[in-house]
Amino acid sequence: MTDPISSSLLPVTLLTGFLGSGKTTLINYLLKHNHDEKVIIIENEFGPINIDSSLLNVNTEIKIVEMTNGCICCTVQGELTEALHKLHAKRSVGELQFDRLIIETTGLADPAPIIQTFFIDDLIRETIQLDAVITLVDAQHILKQLNEHRVALSQIGFADRIILTKTDCINDEQKAEVINRIHKINHKAAIFETEKGQIPKSHWLDIHAFELSDELTINKGFFVINPTQIFEAGFKSLPRQKQTTSWDDNICSYLFEAGELDLKKIGSFMESLVEQYGNDMLRYKGVLAIKGNDQRLIVQGVHKVVGFDYGSPWQNLSERISKLVIISRKLPFDELNQAFLKTISDQ
Repeated sequence: MTDPISSSLLPVTLLTGFLGSGKTTLINYLLKHNHDEKVIIIENEFGPINIDSSLLNVNTEIKIVEMTNGCICCTVQGELTEALHKLHAKRSVGELQFDRLIIETTGLADPAPIIQTFFIDDLIRETIQLDAVITLVDAQHILKQLNEHRVALSQIGFADRIILTKTDCINDEQKAEVINRIHKINHKAAIFETEKGQIPKSHWLDIHAFELSDELTINKGFFVINPTQIFEAGFKSLPRQKQTTSWDDNICSYLFEAGELDLKKIGSFMESLVEQYGNDMLRYKGVLAIKGNDQRLIVQGVHKVVGFDYGSPWQNLSERISKLVIISRKLPFDELNQAFLKTISDQ
């Protein structure tokens, strides 16, 4: 049996991927071979009839909550919240017994709104732990999809793990091209291959991708930044970009590195970064070394929802390197990197 995230928090896996990438096949394989856990599947399809439900071999331990009145990630976020509240209530009184939840999004859905649901709603945040975003990729068609459908870029950009399907339909050279394209969008996500959904649970369940740090943490949580509450804005000389949800530009990964940072300066940097570019930033995570503090400062966010937490201590001075990874639409990297380097402590 896989190790649950917490005895008190319900682990949730968000399963995404473009149309025909194999999400239902993966779930079906899990349900057939998962004999040690009770799982609830929340699935939705774009349109009034749920086609995929007829393909799932569902036993009595699996409850299917079908939300077919539109796209769960884009138009019916409130419905998802209500469904999660009801499931929590039934679980709390023993009416439903289950160990984990898997949300299968429509192939046309942007994962961003559904991810934010887990950090904005108080009850959900206190009772449910979003474990990871798992994106399935049709290796045979993904290059065409990336060129023609902006949501395919977003699905890969948000991923913590990527599962390649249909690799038997392409040769090694084509597969290398696919992997290279994925890495350009998201180089932090581990990539696995599967045939007919046959992949160990350990590769996509209980990943703990959204845990800010380890058991030594304090003040754990995600927060929507309020620019008036934290620090003065940093790098004010940078041009302010028009906020947009368009994905016409390619999504890229950006890495910022520095030594020990000044807490106030890095706070100012992060506030301005999120305020100006948050709508374009899919995912970002950093492990920062703060001058005068022995613990790692962990930062993690989705768009404008960002959390800070202190993690485990640095073991030695040579390890105290601050790193921040951002997966985003085009950013003015040179200007931002200069601003990031200015947060280095000068004492």
